[in-house]
Amino acid sequence: MENGKQTGPKSTWWSRPHPTSPDPGPAPAAPMDVAPDAPAVRDDEPSEYTLAAPAPASPGTPSPAETETQTETEADGGATAPHGGGAQPLHEPDEYRTPPYGGPGPWAPAPPVQRPVGTPAHGTPVPPQPPAGNGSAVPAPVSAPVSAPVPPPAPAQWTQYDPWSAPGAAAAFPGAATALSHPGAPVKKRSRRGLALTGALLLALVTGVLGGGIGAYLERNGGITSLELPQAGPEAAGRAPDSVAGIAASALPSVVTLHVSGTTAQGTGTGFVLDQQGHILTNNHVVDPAGSSGDITVTFSGGETARATLVGKDSGYDLAVVKVTGVSNLKPLPLGNSDNVQVGDPVVAIGAPFDLQNTVTAGIISAKERPITAGGEKGDGSDVSYVDALQTDAPINPGNSGGPLVDSKARVIGINSAIRAADTGAGPDGGGGQAGSIGLGFAIPINQGKRVAEELINTGKATHPVIGVSLDMKYTGDGARVGEKGRDDTPSVTAGGPAAKAGIRSGDVITKVDGQRVHSGEELIVKIRAHRPGDRLELTILRGGKEQTRTLTLGSSSGT
Repeated sequence: MENGKQTGPKSTWWSRPHPTSPDPGPAPAAPMDVAPDAPAVRDDEPSEYTLAAPAPASPGTPSPAETETQTETEADGGATAPHGGGAQPLHEPDEYRTPPYGGPGPWAPAPPVQRPVGTPAHGTPVPPQPPAGNGSAVPAPVSAPVSAPVPPPAPAQWTQYDPWSAPGAAAAFPGAATALSHPGAPVKKRSRRGLALTGALLLALVTGVLGGGIGAYLERNGGITSLELPQAGPEAAGRAPDSVAGIAASALPSVVTLHVSGTTAQGTGTGFVLDQQGHILTNNHVVDPAGSSGDITVTFSGGETARATLVGKDSGYDLAVVKVTGVSNLKPLPLGNSDNVQVGDPVVAIGAPFDLQNTVTAGIISAKERPITAGGEKGDGSDVSYVDALQTDAPINPGNSGGPLVDSKARVIGINSAIRAADTGAGPDGGGGQAGSIGLGFAIPINQGKRVAEELINTGKATHPVIGVSLDMKYTGDGARVGEKGRDDTPSVTAGGPAAKAGIRSGDVITKVDGQRVHSGEELIVKIRAHRPGDRLELTILRGGKEQTRTLTLGSSSGT
């Protein structure tokens, strides 16, 4: 080093030779011929534009490949080029250069601005280029100032974006890559068949999704339009006369609902029309709350109402008759014969359970001649009724009392009077309780009801058949025993009465009536009251351990 200058072997900068540039000769010594619009290149940073002209092609001058190799060797820090003696630097050494970067200095010419040349389309013929000094065809060089050397082609990785180029134009410098593929290789075009297949697949996917959604919506909502369910067309209103509907249609116009109110109680029950004069049969316990001055209102099946008056009642039979006036077009309900009823016959009960008028229920006759007692709320026995009842499983509830139990021909065979409830026992409407039906309902046979109704209409009172004895109701053995004494210490066997005439004595136990067993005093009363006064009965008695038979004619007593 002398005065800060390098004295050893000089490191040289080699530019890539431009294959088409003629030998420009030695570089100018001053920067006066630099293009006026070319910016100066700083000497403190590596220049991307190595624009020195190549040395003339002569013996001893390195080829472009050798120059590139020598340049790369110098970049790696080598002191000399691989070829010695022949190659010379394009510029004279700058004695004012600043180590370690070296020349060329700021006077080096800038590259001229070049416009990119469009690359011809694939398959377009390209006219031949004139041969260069080395005999190879190259593109025509871009014109530049006379004093400025033609820049060599930049490597493909050095190609920069030119803001003046048109969109989609080719590379900025001749010789740069113009396509992604190898030069001369055909440009791959997108297959239309593949695009069509992709579009078809997308269309099928969208169609499937939409179709599934629409199908699910239609399945859940029953279609796009409003849902209409299939339905049978109109039919004739008539029904077979022996069907439940036919029976109900025939009997309902004759059934009424009674609302009774008195000074201390009120109630609801059912009744049915007996004749066109306005007589209506019902239960005694239905009208009993009215007393002697209460109100009785009758409501017909069509909704018409009328005031009713009491004609007569009997607590022993639990029957009563009321009458309405001023009502036309009354339809009496025909009466059947309860003696013709057989167990299993179909029956229909009509009434107003829980004040629900015109209620129809159906069932069968489940038993006959069922002895029951009802009432007894007063405690003195005056309101106890004894019924040799028809048992039915047709649902009967409080409010059905007094309503008709009809057969398959819509004829009355009984008057619904009592039910057996699980918590109240037997009695009118369950013995005063409000329990519902458990399939054990009881009706007064219409044969007994007809006789009592006729007597109440004709005389205002009903007669009871009697045998003229007082029974020991506390007897717990099998049968009904004649008491030792009657009421108020009177004889237990009425003198001159039917029993006295038949030879029945105090202490005898009656075990049968017309051949049917009786097990208690209540059952004996029921069996007797199932007959009319004047009927002949055959009684079987047990006296001294021996059975005897006695025949008697029933007497009569006035009811209450």
